[in-house]
Amino acid sequence: MSNINFALKRHFGYDTFRPQQREIVLNVLDGKDTFVLMPTGSGKSLCYQLPAVASDGVALVISPLIALMKDQVDSLIQNGIQAAYINSTLNKDEIRTIMTDAKSGMLDILYVAPERLSINDFQEFLQSLSISLIAIDEAHCISEWGHDFRPEYRNLRQFKSMFPGVPIIALTATATEKVRKDIIYQLSLDDPEIFISGFNRENLTLNVYPKKNAYGTITKLLDKYKGESAIIYCFSRKNTEELAYDLAEDGYCALAYHAGLDPVTRKKNQEAFVADRVDIIVATIAFGMGIDKPDVRLVIHHTLPKSLEGYYQEIGRAGRDGLPAECVMLYSYGDKTKHEYFFRDIKDNKERDNARIKLQQVIDYASLRSCRRKHILEYFGENYESENCGGCDICMNPSEMFDATEITQKILSACIRTGNRFGKNYLIDILKGKKTDQVLRNKHHDLSVFGIVSDYTRDQLKDIVSMLIPTGYMSIRKGEYPTLSVTRKAAEWLNDKNAKIELPKIKGTVIDAYREVSEEFGFDAGLFAKLRELRKNIANDKGVPPFIVFGDVSLREMARFMPQTRQEFSRISGVGSQKLKLFGDAFLSVISKYRQDNGVSPMSFPSMPSARTRIRKGSAGADSRYQKTKELLEQKKSLKDIAAAHGFTVGTILSHIERLIAVGEKLDLAYLMPNQKTFDAVSEALDVCGDETLGPVFKHLDEKYSYDTIKLVRLLRRF
Repeated sequence: MSNINFALKRHFGYDTFRPQQREIVLNVLDGKDTFVLMPTGSGKSLCYQLPAVASDGVALVISPLIALMKDQVDSLIQNGIQAAYINSTLNKDEIRTIMTDAKSGMLDILYVAPERLSINDFQEFLQSLSISLIAIDEAHCISEWGHDFRPEYRNLRQFKSMFPGVPIIALTATATEKVRKDIIYQLSLDDPEIFISGFNRENLTLNVYPKKNAYGTITKLLDKYKGESAIIYCFSRKNTEELAYDLAEDGYCALAYHAGLDPVTRKKNQEAFVADRVDIIVATIAFGMGIDKPDVRLVIHHTLPKSLEGYYQEIGRAGRDGLPAECVMLYSYGDKTKHEYFFRDIKDNKERDNARIKLQQVIDYASLRSCRRKHILEYFGENYESENCGGCDICMNPSEMFDATEITQKILSACIRTGNRFGKNYLIDILKGKKTDQVLRNKHHDLSVFGIVSDYTRDQLKDIVSMLIPTGYMSIRKGEYPTLSVTRKAAEWLNDKNAKIELPKIKGTVIDAYREVSEEFGFDAGLFAKLRELRKNIANDKGVPPFIVFGDVSLREMARFMPQTRQEFSRISGVGSQKLKLFGDAFLSVISKYRQDNGVSPMSFPSMPSARTRIRKGSAGADSRYQKTKELLEQKKSLKDIAAAHGFTVGTILSHIERLIAVGEKLDLAYLMPNQKTFDAVSEALDVCGDETLGPVFKHLDEKYSYDTIKLVRLLRRF
C-alpha cells in the first residue's frame, strides 16, 4: 500500500516506519482486532493515527490521560489532521460543538476519557457516528493484574456489542504475559493479531547508585544535563516540595508537582515544564502519565518505586525521541520501610502480599551485581543474549572481585546461631555488637558471633547480605517482616574447609563527566541553540509545547545538514507537508543567516538507499538503526565512530552487527580486525572457556582485554 507511505510522510514527516508499525497499520486497515505491546517512545500512537487518516469515518481513541490528549490533538492539528478530545476540562458548549463536528464527518480522530462511556447519552452519541476504528491506549488499565488498574476501563467491554465489525486496537507499554491475556479477554478481542516489540530501549542508560549524600548526587547529575529536561521522582508530597525548594535555592530551575497542590498550581507547573520554561520537575509518580514530552534527558528515582512495571513506565518518560537519556535510581534498603508503612493500610490480604512481592522485585533489581538491562527484560519475558549491554552501571563499570570467604562465614554463622528466623538488620546488629532491646531480650549478646565484625560498615554488610541471596547461599522469606535463612548449599559450603567465595567490591557513585553532545552527534551546537529559540517563540505564539513544532531529532538534523531549499528541508525527519508550509521559511531563514554570519558549511545529506541495499522487511534490520549501522560499516567507519553517530556504546554496535549477520547480511568486517597478538590471545581464551558467555573469558584473560574486544573477536571468529 503505497498510499500509507505517502500519508506517513505527508502527515507525520517520516520516510520510513519503525519496527512493526507498518504491519500493525495494515492489520488495522484490514479490519482485524490488534494487540500492541511496545515500550514507551517506540511509536505506538502512529499505529492508530495513520489508519485513522487513511480510513473513512472517525477513529475513537480511549485514553485516561487528559493532558496527553491535549498534546496529541495539538500535534495532530499541526500535522494537518482534524482531531479533537472530549473530557472533563471542557464545558458543555465546547463538548456540544465537538460532537456536532464528529457527526458531520469533520473529524479524523476523537479522543475520549473512559469515564464518559458510563453515560447513556454519550453512548447514543457514539453509536450515531461512523467509527472507523477503536483504539484503547494504556490498555493494561483494564486488568486487575496490571500495575495501574482503573475500574472505569471495565466500561470498554461493551464495545464489541456496541460496534460489531469495527476493529479494536489495544495498546500498552508495560504488561506481563498474564496481563496481556487478561486484556484480550476483558475486551473480547476477536482472534487478535498480537504484536510484541522488544522492551529494550537502547538509548536509555540504567544506573543504580547508593543513596549516600543523595542531594549531592542529584546536583551532580543535574549539572551533567544542564539546560536539559529532567524529572525527579520522590516518595511523598513533603519530599517533593522540600527537594524542589532546595534546588531552587541553589539556582536550579525546578518546580514541584504532586496531587496535593491546588489544580491551578499543578497545571501551571506541568505546563511550564512541557513548554521548556522550567528544566526540572520534582514529582510524585502522579506526574508524567499525562505528558508526551519527548526530550527528557534524565529521570531520577529519589526513592524505590513500588514495582518494576511502574519503574519501567516511569523511566520510559526519558528519551522518547530516541536520543540518549539516563535513568538513575538512588537505592537504600531503608526505603523499603516507607512502603511497608502504607502496605498495612491495604485490607485485602492477597493485594497486600502482591504489593510486597512487587516491591521485593524492585529491591532485587537494585541489589543486582549483573546486567540490569538483561534482568528487567527477562522480567518482562524477553530474552537478552548479550553478556554486556554497555548501557547500565554494572556493565559499564564492572566491579573488581574480593575474597569474601571470611565475612560470608561470619554472616552465615550469625544466621544459623539465631535460628534462621530474623531479618537483615537484626543479623547486622548481632555482627556489629549492638545491644538493642530485642537482642538483649533474646540473649543473643551472649553468642560467639556477637560483635565479631569491625572491618565493615552496616551499609557494606547490607550489600554483602543482598549479594548472598542471588548466589543461593541465603534465602529470604517474603512478608511484612522478611526473614533470612541459610540454604543447604551454604551449609555444605561451610563444611568444606577449602571452600572460597568471591563477591564484587561495593562501588560508590559513578557519574560520568558531561559530554558535548553536539560533538558526539555531529551537529552545530550554535545553530541548534538558535533553532531551539525559534521553536520556542513559535510554540509560544501558537500556545503549544515546543516539541509539537519540532522535536530535538528534527532540530539536530537541521543543525547538521543545514538545508538551503524547501525541498531539502522536507527531507528532515519530522517535516511533513503541513509543517513545511507552516514553518519551513522561518527555519530556513535562521539557518541561512547562521551560515552567512559564521561561514560554516553543512554536511551532505545522506543518499537515499536503493531497494537493493535496504535490509529486508521483517528482519532485525527493519529498524533504521541497523540500516544506519550497515551503511557506516560499508563506509569502513570505526566501531567508535559508528557508536558516536548513533549515540550508543561500542557494545551495542557489535550487537547490531551480530543481528545483521543473523538475518543474512553480507558484511566486510576484515578492516575491524584487532592486532594479531590481541586476536590470538582472545581467541585462545575463547577456545578454553567457550564462547557462549564472556564473563569466564574476561577473567581467564586477567581482565586485560575489554568485553568489547572479546565480543569483537568472537564475532570475527564466527563470521
